[in-house]
Amino acid sequence: MPKIRIVPSPEARLRTLSYGADHAEALAKKVLGATEPVLQRLYALRTRIATCAVSILAIWLFAHVMLGSNGMVVYRAKRSEYQQLQKEIKVLQKDNAQFSGQIDQLKTDPKRIEKEAREQFHYARPGEVIYVSPVAPAPRPLANRSASK
Repeated sequence: MPKIRIVPSPEARLRTLSYGADHAEALAKKVLGATEPVLQRLYALRTRIATCAVSILAIWLFAHVMLGSNGMVVYRAKRSEYQQLQKEIKVLQKDNAQFSGQIDQLKTDPKRIEKEAREQFHYARPGEVIYVSPVAPAPRPLANRSASK
């Protein structure tokens, strides 16, 4: 069976609404009375609060710039690494130029070719005698430890 709901008359609804409004208005006055001194105090301290907030932001930003993942400490380390790599590149380019010069000499200069053949392969001209000194033997380690003391 369906429920039958009785709708109150307009006067009763208006009475209920005005009674609830009185309670809501009293509650609003009570809350406003309790928070008004706090709000006035915050309003009086607004410049100090703003100054503190900006100071904290500046300190955080400074720490982030100096010590962050892309901060000054990391930047200086990367810059010194870059300078070291640039020096290494210059040395390697110099070596490369020297080796290129040696290659060009070996391709074109007959005296250079002869010199390399004599030094590396012990070639000689007809009638020349080549003397090669023996390689010195490596020193042998002592047989026991008592002799080394």
